Amino acid sequence: MGISNHYSSNVDNNGPSDQIPLKVLGVGSSMRKDSFGTETLKIVLKKVDEYGAQTQLLNLFDNPLPIYSPDNDFNTSAINHATKMVNWADAFVFATPDYHGSMAGSLKNFLDYFWSEFAGKTFGYLCSSHEKGLTVMDQMRTAIRQCYGWSLPYGVSINSSTDFDKRRQIINKQLVKRIDIFARDLVVYGTLINSQFKKDLNSTIENSYAVRYRK
Repeated sequence: MGISNHYSSNVDNNGPSDQIPLKVLGVGSSMRKDSFGTETLKIVLKKVDEYGAQTQLLNLFDNPLPIYSPDNDFNTSAINHATKMVNWADAFVFATPDYHGSMAGSLKNFLDYFWSEFAGKTFGYLCSSHEKGLTVMDQMRTAIRQCYGWSLPYGVSINSSTDFDKRRQIINKQLVKRIDIFARDLVVYGTLINSQFKKDLNSTIENSYAVRYRK
């Protein structure tokens, strides 16, 4: 897989600006049709929109990928769709349930298809967990660090039994506040990081890891 040079300009610290908006891809990995995690991811993406970014959703429930193998035929509609969306994105939000203290297998399988496409991009993490999902988010950060991506230093954890009412509306005011902070930081810092990475890609400097990704 090759890296796509889709990078954005700066926004100010308060959110939207008149510059090219950051492109943020949400990846939902739950295999439950009515997943609280994927539903919360949509709320996050809507808030990201409010801070001036453009968003899309890749729901692995609707677009499942075959188990990764180097011998796979990569020319399938599901893989092509996922690849197109990954190349489009400047930043990502990964949503996963907590399975045995780790990310869902569907998300790990998604990650296995990509590497250089993640370099210089910013990542945020959302976990559905009864135990805050800290080890889950650490494992996602580890995977992204290996791909030279940047991660927000915190994530968002949800517990469907305490954060939502019977109508599936968020009732936890702290969660609403955290989603707002998360969305703002993803847009602001994601834009700054990708803007600098783009400059480094297009420059002649040699003392940056971006040198490795130049065409």
